[in-house]
Amino acid sequence: MTMPYRRLGRSGLKVSLLSLGSWVTFGNQVDEDLALACMTAAREAGVNFFDNAEVYAGGESERIMGRALERSGWPRHSYVVSTKLFWGIHDGVNTTNTLNRKYLLQAMDGSLARLHLEFVDLVFCHRPDPETPIEETVWAMHDLVARGKALYWGTSEWPAHDIRAAFEIAERHHLRRPVMEQSEYNLFHRNRVEEEYSRLYEDWGLGMTTFSPLASGLLTGKYREGVPPGSRAALPGYEWLRAAVTDPHRNQAVRRLEAVTERLSCSLAQLAIAWCASNPQVSSVITGATSVGQVEENLRVLDLLPRLTAPVRQEIAALVEAV
Repeated sequence: MTMPYRRLGRSGLKVSLLSLGSWVTFGNQVDEDLALACMTAAREAGVNFFDNAEVYAGGESERIMGRALERSGWPRHSYVVSTKLFWGIHDGVNTTNTLNRKYLLQAMDGSLARLHLEFVDLVFCHRPDPETPIEETVWAMHDLVARGKALYWGTSEWPAHDIRAAFEIAERHHLRRPVMEQSEYNLFHRNRVEEEYSRLYEDWGLGMTTFSPLASGLLTGKYREGVPPGSRAALPGYEWLRAAVTDPHRNQAVRRLEAVTERLSCSLAQLAIAWCASNPQVSSVITGATSVGQVEENLRVLDLLPRLTAPVRQEIAALVEAV
């Protein structure tokens, strides 16, 4: 099956249904050479969207991707790059955990310098900021787009009421509206994408990019016997993941999914990614990889998609909900 492309909400931009992200991997598990190899394998299979964020590996993830893109020689019009701003990488009262205008405009310049790009296609407000008026953030994001530093802006893990407020402010002042949201979405984390945002798709045409389709590896089955060496939950700084990925009840649910994977001749990881991609509201499912082989395994999800009929999706959901 060839790579499908979906419009990002009601925008005219089309992104590959499966995309490649750099969270945890670039700078922690993947160096520049391996990053280029993984990105090349993804691109050759039709991936046109590469996701990043200022905070990933303290800025090193953007540097690695930027150098890989320079070495690739790919024409700029042929790929979509994103970054996300909020957490900051410099200590300071106006440089961490904020969406104020000063931070956003300066942080965007920093990201572009690390990525070696004149603009990013997508920039996300990485979390909501209750201490900055949404109107200030909307104006700042509008200015980033108006100045050509980003082509589209959106939100990440914002509650629906804040996204709606951003839409309404932009509409009232004739500003660039948010186009897309990036949320966690997997079999154990469904409500926000499927329920909370449902009116935003209909009323405002919100586009949806999703991350963590494997629930940080839980849905691969590799944490059923504990935390294996070299896994994400074994990395320094990711101790907070361990309780969730080793939860015995969730791992029992993953074990029940093996009956479906045997019938469909696929891996648990492929089933989990395909389940996310089969949701028509999702523009792109962001996948991660630490090897070219993992990229290729993830991309074989495309052959599985036609078999994920509505009854099969319902069966999968029921097996997980029976935790």
